[in-house]
Amino acid sequence: MSKLKVAILEDSKQLLKDLKQNLEETDLVEVVAYATTSDEFLEKVAAAKPEALMLDIDLGGDSMNGLDIAHKLKLPVLFVSGKTKDFYQGIEDLNINSEISVEHISKPITLEKLKKILPKFINEISAMSKAKFVYLDFSESKRNKIAIDKIVFLETETGKSGLSNNKRIYFTDSKSEVLCDFSFTRMEEKGFSKNLFIQIHKSFRVNADKIIRYNKGTHEVEVEIFKSTGKTEIKNLPVSENFRSDVSRFKK
Repeated sequence: MSKLKVAILEDSKQLLKDLKQNLEETDLVEVVAYATTSDEFLEKVAAAKPEALMLDIDLGGDSMNGLDIAHKLKLPVLFVSGKTKDFYQGIEDLNINSEISVEHISKPITLEKLKKILPKFINEISAMSKAKFVYLDFSESKRNKIAIDKIVFLETETGKSGLSNNKRIYFTDSKSEVLCDFSFTRMEEKGFSKNLFIQIHKSFRVNADKIIRYNKGTHEVEVEIFKSTGKTEIKNLPVSENFRSDVSRFKK
């Protein structure tokens, strides 16, 4: 199995040296570029073409910080910083509003910490790279190959008892279907990215890219789905109180 190619940005020369050494000792990644300033880093990244970034956030007097670099390059990123709490809002916004893998780890960075977080980071990158399609079992057909960008949302399909393991899934270009014995808690195992399919309510998971707007007055998101009649329809889905702050970052 090939190693993940990473680029490191750390403004301390000693910490950069230590981080590079620890990363190489994990035997999980290949460091293809490293730098102490944003200008040098961007130049080296353009030549090395890494698959992921490891970024310090606070770069002292630099013209950019780690968040700026992440937004610019749009690659999977593991933030390594002693000021993670100060930048938590920015990290969270990047995580919610992008389709890249975003993780963070606080300094001091040890070999033990890296061995714990890197497998998770690498697995998430791998899962997201394969997530253009998912294979789903419907009530009337099995192992259907479905393009992720055609899925609008999923909702709990309740039966007469009010309890069901089935879900109904809605699309942009075909009628809705019933997913048999499908668990929201295991969506990632099926290929659904947690950064793309967000929870807005205990009964709904929505493709964030398909949210047209969020109505803060009624606390509903607006999406457009395909109907069995061959036309499209606007649906308004309720957003529970616990998820309103997250959803509001997608659409105003």
